[in-house]
Amino acid sequence: MAKFTNPSKLSKEEQGRLILRLCQAICLMNNPIEAAQFLKDILSAQEAEMLAKRLKIAEMLMEGKTYSQISYCLKTSSSTIAKVYEWLKLSGEGFKMVIERLPEEPTKGGKLSEDELDERISPHSWRNIKRRHPLFFWPQLLLEQIMKSAKEKDRNKFMAILKTMDKKSVLYKQLDKILSQRYKGRQ
Repeated sequence: MAKFTNPSKLSKEEQGRLILRLCQAICLMNNPIEAAQFLKDILSAQEAEMLAKRLKIAEMLMEGKTYSQISYCLKTSSSTIAKVYEWLKLSGEGFKMVIERLPEEPTKGGKLSEDELDERISPHSWRNIKRRHPLFFWPQLLLEQIMKSAKEKDRNKFMAILKTMDKKSVLYKQLDKILSQRYKGRQ
């Protein structure tokens, strides 16, 4: 049976010319704003996010992060991370060159330490147990939410109330001590 080529498929030569043209267009960008405008026009939002994640995966792999840490931070599958790892291992010059030239990323609220990241990833961490079983921790979660949303004046009032509650617990301990001594004396 005869084989027919797909008329809509470009030849390798045509593909090469198109990619070279794209590279030339990228080189014409003078600043990040121009690059963002160009990428917004040429890529869908999903494609742009996918490419940005690949770059960040490469950066995190070069920093020595584990697959689980990368997957947690970027919400990507381990197969995507493995693909980027293979690209880095096989050729990766482009990734390495760009990552070396990128300025330090501004941190939002500071970067997580290794221990903090492991604590968030571990299914047995106290934080994740609280997240999976919120009904057991509802008083604490409610108080945390109240404190987050309260104004400073209200927060100060709340803290003053909590301090008086501490005094009550001291009072209860003293009463318990007195009652237990009296009870022992009767026996």
